[in-house]
Amino acid sequence: MAGWFELNKSSDGQFRFILKADNAETLLTSELYHAKASAENGIASVQGNCGADSRYDKKLASNGKHYFNLKAANHQIIGTSQMYASADSRDAGIASVKSNGTSTTVKDNT
Repeated sequence: MAGWFELNKSSDGQFRFILKADNAETLLTSELYHAKASAENGIASVQGNCGADSRYDKKLASNGKHYFNLKAANHQIIGTSQMYASADSRDAGIASVKSNGTSTTVKDNT
């Protein structure tokens, strides 16, 4: 089974998507959007940008954990990864987003 996107609605009425790997691990989480259509556009942006190495911004948090942001062509952040203990783990997370991010499966939980 391939990965999938989950589209969720928060208690304040905003929307967010999460990219899940085939093992149900969270790979990427979006910002909150006011409109469901904007979150759906974010999913389309992941699908279109996840294959390009240049779209990944590798970061180091103040606590020493590694993470990354996936960015669109306009340099806006599409989604942020979980925190990883090592750079190698983070890079494996990027590889997983590349392989799962083109999924067309969206589980709409709204």
